[in-house]
Amino acid sequence: MRKKSEEGNAPVSNGLLNVITPMGLEFQKNRLSLGENLGKIYGIVRYPQRVEVEWLAKLTNLPGTFVSIGFQPVDNSILINAISRNIVQQRGIADGTKDPLTRQRANKYADDGEQIMQQIDREGETVGLMSVTIMPAATDESGFKKACRYAESMASVMKIKLRVLSNLQKEAFMHLSPTFPNHGKIGDILHRVVPISTFVGGFPFASSGFNDGAGYYFAKDTSGGLVIVDIWMRGGDRTNSNFCVTGNSGVGKSTAIKHLLMAEYMKGTRIICSDPESEYQELCRNLGGDWINAVGGSYGRINPLQVRPSPKDDQNANDAERLYHDEGYGLNDLAMYLKNLEIFFGLYIPSLTDMQRAVLKKTLVELYRQFKITWDTDITVLKPTDFPIIADLYRLLREKEKTAKETTIYSELVMLLYDCAEGADSFIWNGYTTVTGASRFMVLDTHALQETGDNTKRAQYFNILTYSWEQMSRDRSERVMFVCDEAYLMIDPKVPQSLVYLRNVMKRARKYEAALGIISHGLVDFLHESIRQYGQALLDIPSFKLLMGTDGKNLKETADLFDLTEAEQEVLLMRKRGHALFMAGAKRLHINFDIPEYKFRYLGSAGGR
Repeated sequence: MRKKSEEGNAPVSNGLLNVITPMGLEFQKNRLSLGENLGKIYGIVRYPQRVEVEWLAKLTNLPGTFVSIGFQPVDNSILINAISRNIVQQRGIADGTKDPLTRQRANKYADDGEQIMQQIDREGETVGLMSVTIMPAATDESGFKKACRYAESMASVMKIKLRVLSNLQKEAFMHLSPTFPNHGKIGDILHRVVPISTFVGGFPFASSGFNDGAGYYFAKDTSGGLVIVDIWMRGGDRTNSNFCVTGNSGVGKSTAIKHLLMAEYMKGTRIICSDPESEYQELCRNLGGDWINAVGGSYGRINPLQVRPSPKDDQNANDAERLYHDEGYGLNDLAMYLKNLEIFFGLYIPSLTDMQRAVLKKTLVELYRQFKITWDTDITVLKPTDFPIIADLYRLLREKEKTAKETTIYSELVMLLYDCAEGADSFIWNGYTTVTGASRFMVLDTHALQETGDNTKRAQYFNILTYSWEQMSRDRSERVMFVCDEAYLMIDPKVPQSLVYLRNVMKRARKYEAALGIISHGLVDFLHESIRQYGQALLDIPSFKLLMGTDGKNLKETADLFDLTEAEQEVLLMRKRGHALFMAGAKRLHINFDIPEYKFRYLGSAGGR
């Protein structure tokens, strides 16, 4: 229902009044109550002498905080005269004082005044009176105090002085609220002379979107602004190119990842995918890549006994640096790889005793010696057929069973390794490596592996991980991205070494111009108490995080781990398809994947299409 106001000029909308009118409003000396919310209004009374681009964004993006920014142009001629008088005054103080600190400050104020006067007089820059009010708010006392402390702390870091507008909370609320004009009394307190370039440069809403200045179109923000991302750009809080993606089924994870991989492929990045759900097969073939059934066979076998060369982190390091930063220099390739085999067999046979492990390692060393592979052998010159296979290990164990003193232990190892040498698992591992790794887009499909036992599954995922790390680290000049979909399948609380290896890959990838992507439905599997110190690192280390719709315990763990605000949690709780919370370093955006239609012809129908 609409009616005329008392003046008879403008109609009054009761519906609009109901929307904008709070449930209750009470003002106290240093706080106010706005419905169920508690608030306190501050004003900025001193600004830093030097500011960066978008300097106000740090204040306007504070969680649970409302900010009002005002700017009123003034007459330049009057201001120039005032600045000129102030410069003369400060120079006089500097010349007349004997205190070094007072002299230094006076000269600084005079220099700044001359710089501003030059901007105004010579360059014709407009200046004005700027005022900023800030109101932290929360629904409970604890959250309210936390929001106030956070705002005060951020202002202190920015070298901004805040003042609580005591006994003026009502006037300050009117000044801050978009439903009232600026209040004169508050303006008299807060107005400070600021060049318009400083005002516009600090205003975070001058443009929407996110732009790295290079890279490719990734998504749109809530205002429709483009999000242009270059995950290989380093600097500031972006120290690596790793990323993690979480979210429930059906929220668009697969489509978002395929969109990212296709963009990276077009930039020249080499892609390797571990695919447990056969979701990347169509994309791989549409791009002319190699789709490989990683459950063994003529074209998809990765021989776990093929020694892979250890990457050298710094070929130019001196001997002292190599000893201090030992990334394999102190151990040769065979010695390093035997440690990987210890993890591999530990995943495949978790019940191995210490004695069985020791005998197995001793047998492996003897086996490699039979194939003329010793501690000094240059692994890089050998072909896949130069290495032993599981059948050779099984044969040697059978021989030892008849001749060695530890007959019982060898007999036990023969029984334990029968399946991977001659049984059902022999199709996966017993043979030479047939994966060439020559393609720029390679998918290691592990869908058939889901029908095997957990031990077989985890051992093969570790085998794939070690192979992929070799591909990522062998050439520093080549950008390689390894995407580990359904990464929770690699987790075994009883054998955390696999997770440790994955964490170490993520830490070292940046040194080799490589990136590791972790994709999973939720965080709970990574944060189990027995593996939390390793699993959490896989979520903390990546500079890029894509959090999609989730709920329940996963939402709680996500909110606690990434310190999400209520608004950010609401984005995830809605579970709206194609929407996500995107983190690039410290920058956080609510984004929507608006993918061009032509890309869907490549992405295929599997997964979240």
